[in-house]
Order: sequence, then C-alpha cells, then structure tokens
Amino acid sequence: MKVFLGYFKGHYHEVVLAPLFKMLEATFELIVPFIVAGIVDNGIKNGDSIYVWKQCALMITLGIIGCLCAIVAQYFSAKAAMAFGTSIRSKLFKHIFTLSFKEIDEVGTDTLITRMIQDINQIQTGVNLTLRLFLRSPFLVVGSLVMTYLIDKRMALVFLLTIVAILLTLYLIMKFTVPTYKRVQKSLDVIGRITKENFTGARVIRAFNKTSSELSDFDIANRTNIKIQKLAAAVSALLNPLTLVLVNIGIIGVLYVGALGVNKGILKQGDVIALLNYMTQLLAALLVLANLIVAMTKAMACYIRVNDVLNIKTEMVDGSGDIKNTGKSGIEFQNVSFSYGGEGEDVLKNLSFNIESGEIFGIIGGTGSGKTTLISLFERFYDPTEGKVLIDGIDAKEYKIDELRKKFALVPQSAVLFKGSILENLEMRQDNPTEKEIMKALEISNSKEFVMKKPRKLNYEVTQGGANLSGGQKQRLTIARALVGKAEYLILDDSTRALDFKTEKELKHNILENKEDKTVIMVSQRVNAINIANRILVLKDGEIVGLGKHEDLVENCSEYREICISQGYIKGDEAND
Repeated sequence: MKVFLGYFKGHYHEVVLAPLFKMLEATFELIVPFIVAGIVDNGIKNGDSIYVWKQCALMITLGIIGCLCAIVAQYFSAKAAMAFGTSIRSKLFKHIFTLSFKEIDEVGTDTLITRMIQDINQIQTGVNLTLRLFLRSPFLVVGSLVMTYLIDKRMALVFLLTIVAILLTLYLIMKFTVPTYKRVQKSLDVIGRITKENFTGARVIRAFNKTSSELSDFDIANRTNIKIQKLAAAVSALLNPLTLVLVNIGIIGVLYVGALGVNKGILKQGDVIALLNYMTQLLAALLVLANLIVAMTKAMACYIRVNDVLNIKTEMVDGSGDIKNTGKSGIEFQNVSFSYGGEGEDVLKNLSFNIESGEIFGIIGGTGSGKTTLISLFERFYDPTEGKVLIDGIDAKEYKIDELRKKFALVPQSAVLFKGSILENLEMRQDNPTEKEIMKALEISNSKEFVMKKPRKLNYEVTQGGANLSGGQKQRLTIARALVGKAEYLILDDSTRALDFKTEKELKHNILENKEDKTVIMVSQRVNAINIANRILVLKDGEIVGLGKHEDLVENCSEYREICISQGYIKGDEAND
C-alpha cells in the first residue's frame, strides 16, 4: 500500500479532496428524501404552498451545490489519476532500462510495450473512478441504511438484507473476473507481438508470400482475445440485472412493510416516499459500485502485471565505481563462459585472450559462432556465466555501468536510427559535440557527401527507423554516430555489410588514418573486412580455434584457412603451399 500511495507523491491533497467533495454531494442527496417527506406530510397535507415552494427552492439549491461538488471532485480525481499514471509509467520506463538484456529477453518486448501503454491506461482509469466513486457509493449505501433506521427500524432490516445479497453477488462476480481480465491482457500481449513482427518484417512476409498465413495467425489471436473478452463481459454483464432484481425485491419489501405501517399509523405517507427514495438511491449507488468493481478488477489485473515487471530484480548490479588506476590498459577475458538464461549449452566456452590498447583487433567466425555475444560482454549487456572480463585491468562488474559504457562506441549489426534530425542522431553518444567533431565523424564514415546534399543538411529529418535513407546511408551514419566523441574502444560489429567494396575499403582506410589512440575491434564473417587487423580471433561454436596475424592464421589455422578459401580470398592450392 505504501508503494501504491507513493505514486501520488505531490498530489496527496487531490487524493483527499476528490472523495471529500463526492461525499459532500452524497450528503446533499441523502437530505433530499427528508425534504420530500416534509413536503408531503407538512406542505401538501396542510395545503401550505409557501412551505412547499421554500422546500423546493432548498432542494434546487442543494442540487446546484451538489453539482458543483461533483465537478470539483471530477477535476481533482482526474488530476490525481493523471499524476498516478505518469508516475508509475515513468518508474516502469526507468526500471526497464535497469534490466539486463537477459531479463528483457525473458519478459519479451511485446508484453513490456503492452504493460507500458495499455495496462497503465487501464490502471489510470481505475484510479480515476475509484477516487470519485469508491467512497461515495458505500457512503450512500450506509447513509441510506442509517436514514432508514431513523425512520423505521423494521424497514432497516429490509435494506440490510438487500445490501448483503448485492454485496455477495459483487464478491462472487469479482472473484471470477479478476483472473479472466488477466487472461485478456495476456492475449493482448500475443496480439501485440504478432503486430510488431508483421510491421517490422513486412518486406520478408510479402517477399515469401506469407501475408495470408500471417493474417490467419492474427485472426486466431484476435478471436482468442474476443472469446476471453466475451466471457469476462458476459459475467460482468450479470451485475446490473442481478442488482436490479435484488433492489426491486427490496422495493417490494419496502412497499409491503410501509403499507402495513401506514395502515397501523406507525408510518406517515411521506415516510414511505422517503424510504422509496432511499431505496432508489441505494439501487443507483450499488449499480455504480457494480460498474466500479468491473473497472477496479481490470485495473487490479493490470496493476499486478505492471508490478510483476517492477519486482524483477536485475542481476546487472552497478559496481562500486571506486576505480583505481592499475597501470594496465586493454581488454582481457579470463576463462569466460556464457549461456543465455544461465541454462543449457554454453554459447561461449572458456575463452581466455587479451586485446591490447591501441591495436586493431579482428573477430571472425561463421554464423552462430558467438561473435556478437562476445562483444556484448564488453559493455555488460550481459554478464558472463563463469570467468571475468577485465577492462583496463579491472573487473567490468566493479565499474559504474554508465562510466563503463562511456569507454565504448558501438556500431551494431543492424543500423538503428531514431526519428529526429541527422544531428540529433549523431549527438546520441555525446551531448553538444562541436561542429568540427561532427564533420570529422561524417568524413571518416564517408557520410559527409550525401548528408550535405540532403535538404536542410544536418537538420534533415530522419523518419522512424531511418526508412527514408538507403541501407548504406544508415550504416554509415551509425558509424559516424560512434565516431563522435572520444571513446577508448570502437566496436564495429559487422558494420560494413551494407556497403560496397569500394566504400568499405575507403572506410577502413579512414579509420586507420584517424584511429589516434583508439582500440578498434572489428567483427565480421568476411575476411576482407578484418584483414587489416593486427591480430584476429577465430571463433567456432563459441570456442577459440585461432588467434594471431592474418598470415599466421592462413598457415596454421585450418578453420580460418577454410573461410579464406570459401570467400575466394586465397586459392586452395595457395593455402596448401
């Protein structure tokens, strides 16, 4: 509860004022039947028209004040609900960034998006309704019961039995709907996943003529969602008719007992009218409460889902940050093994090697050999299952994660650009770089020519995912982005695969000429992309099968030699010589 209330921080007065004004409105509603009873018993019975008009004016005044209270309550509850939604959304967003890739892989990006948007919107709606109605409805129920008791004790028993029957109905329906709405949200996760896959992989789906198959999968997921939604809606729909039936039975009881009371002279006619008004108020309050329960069950199911993510304790714990200069530089792997999820077969197996500061280091291997996984350990995207990764002589786990990642500039396999200007994309690694730094990065990456031809040049607007740029342009801009600023380690993860050989050759030459004191780590499946490296690490099935210069590996490493031959880099007979 303390955590839940913490999301209202800075808006506690709205949380108090919203139900308070709603209760004021409810108080005025409870007074009205008393006034009506007085009009019947005192005004109409005695023919006192002045009394009747005065009481009518009083009712109108109470109605206006009650309306104003309702408007104020609506304002405060909406403001508090928005603050709650903003707070929990911000917390969830920040928390997701603390998770390692391992935890994000386990939860799934599709369900994270659903929880971030749809679940929190549902919680926000539930909070808004709760602040306005959760105290008002019970207050009207209890108030109607108390007012009935003051009029006639026997009649209070009829009210009490009606209330108990309705509350029992609400409990039974809520017990069923909470888990059902959790199933609804899970089915929405599936729809979100299919939608995301289809939108991001639209070209592949159309290229292989799988549109009808994907439409069929989406239709099945949609129908499953509809089926669960209908089940939840069908049970929720029972609330209104059941409460209506029970209250009408209560009204029959009021009329029957009231008529007997009037005949015996125990009750006045105005009292019976007041009791009917209170029963009507009770009906309205319980119907509102019933609908509120439905909204609350949805919100509760969504809150549990969001809280499940917030309760994930990441294994990626920040280091102490107390880093002392060891006098060492470079990267060293000491008996490092790694498996995704910490279970199953190791993707990397007992790797031990070092990358010296300032050198150009190549990593090569076939598909699935573990190249990208290996470089993911440098910046602690994952932690090794066994062994240590030392950065400048210090275990990577001892660094503050932010400080560790400032040492690296990564060009990923897939060229990822974000919606915004070219300049905004280039500024991602370093805030407010100088124009000289930006231009130099564009020149080294062979991007300057096409950027300067764009409308508005650096201010040219890049669409989502860089869809308005060619593959080669996106690739070169991601390289330029990594070159902005002064990183100690530049990692090129198969970052030239979208480039032609001429552009690739020019890019390699530019990097060599301008590497300064950077350590460059080049990862590729192609020998031509990494042959300029001082040393090359050869991976096969997560194991090191060769490490050395290109010439030495051709002569001594059969795996590397086979790669060279298969790519036409050397001839088979040349390798045998």
